[in-house]
Amino acid sequence: MHEWVKTVNDLVWSPALVYLCLATGLYFSVRTRFLQVRHAVEMVRLMFDGKSSAAGVSSFQALAMSLSGRVGTGNIAGVATAIAFGGPGAVFWMWTVAFLGASTAFIESTLAQIYKEKVDGQYRGGPAYYIEKAMGLKWYAWLFALATVIACGVLMPGVQANSIAAAMQQSFAIPPVVTGAVVVALMGLIIFGGVKRIAVFAEFAVPFMACGYILIATVIIVLHIEQLPAVLGLILRSAFGLDSAFGAVIGMAIQWGVKRGVYSNEAGQGTGPHPAAAAEVSHPAKQGLVQAFSVYVDTLFVCSATAFMILITGAYNVFAPSGRALFTGAPDIAVGPAYTQQAVESVLPGFGAAFVAIALFFFAFTTVIAYYYIAETNVAYINRKMHRPWALFLLKVTILAATFYGCVRTAELAWALGDIGVGLMAWLNIIAILILQKPALLALRDYEARRRAGEDPVFHPAGLGIRNATFWETREPESRQ
Repeated sequence: MHEWVKTVNDLVWSPALVYLCLATGLYFSVRTRFLQVRHAVEMVRLMFDGKSSAAGVSSFQALAMSLSGRVGTGNIAGVATAIAFGGPGAVFWMWTVAFLGASTAFIESTLAQIYKEKVDGQYRGGPAYYIEKAMGLKWYAWLFALATVIACGVLMPGVQANSIAAAMQQSFAIPPVVTGAVVVALMGLIIFGGVKRIAVFAEFAVPFMACGYILIATVIIVLHIEQLPAVLGLILRSAFGLDSAFGAVIGMAIQWGVKRGVYSNEAGQGTGPHPAAAAEVSHPAKQGLVQAFSVYVDTLFVCSATAFMILITGAYNVFAPSGRALFTGAPDIAVGPAYTQQAVESVLPGFGAAFVAIALFFFAFTTVIAYYYIAETNVAYINRKMHRPWALFLLKVTILAATFYGCVRTAELAWALGDIGVGLMAWLNIIAILILQKPALLALRDYEARRRAGEDPVFHPAGLGIRNATFWETREPESRQ
């Protein structure tokens, strides 16, 4: 099975997808006139602008739900893996795909807001919805929905669960089976409580865990501040093949940096639009800008924190594609979260490994919860036509089973299956948003024009020539909470 999974993974994550992610981010950055720079202050302001309603969540809750999906094991184990197989230069390419990907996140999330629907009293939206409404290709929308249910409900939870189990076993000698049982029990309490409970949990847990993690990273960086310029130089030299030790793996630096960058920040993958559509806002571009900022939080803050801790302390190994060791700074330590644990433990002995294990638990646990919400949204899309009430219950049971299985299977298989899920969604979604970009760009221009006029922008799709935005065309004021 391992060989079959590896073959499929290599096919899905061919160089074509790597460069498609980079090219798409660059293209949308140019088309939006680098909104990720121009509207950076506006992004922060909008985070706290919206309020929840009976049907939707607030902008901040939607951001927290999105971040709970973006900030996961990729920020700890994923960064370590990228460094191990792509060298320090992979970090630069993670930054690059995040900076460019912010514009991609804006496009996909704005499209999700434009074409969202109210289903069973809750806002629902995402690639399946905008593919059907804007492209008119129901078969393509169903293909994305089915791929997403499989990816988020079966393939991807195992990566997060496996990292939790590995970290708990490393730090506290807790058997993976025990970890799996505890994680499944806690998940069940949340996912059987509905979207509102997911939003409230994410609103509390995500800021807490991210701030705590970045604080510890800042302490480690400050204690080794004299090494920071050398580490930055190493990252830049390695990214362009100019370092004597890592110059030979420049291709792997790009591939692993983009691959793990997309896995971590999810820009273009098609997951972010789902929570974005759930937000109660007066204009789609508002939530598009908030979601663009979430990419910064994920990669430029949290991933960078991990990278600097690992590189500054030298707690990493780098391997050539042949398996030959190019650098050995953490002998006898397996690739993954143990690099980060070793880095923090070397500075804060007796505390570091346990702290990373707990942080990883929160990061990965909230990500699995986000995966459930995304899969649930696509089941809701399918159920509009099929009307199978048992489908959501089956999804809950399936994701709980996949999470438990992920705790006890090998890390290599877990990551390979997760990568396949991410890659399939990215292929389908990026092609769609490249075709459907016009409504999102029109929404951005409309938002900017109304802001210049001193208005609080309110969206009217008919005046912009946007069709099938049925929610906005028939919208009535929602009761505010």
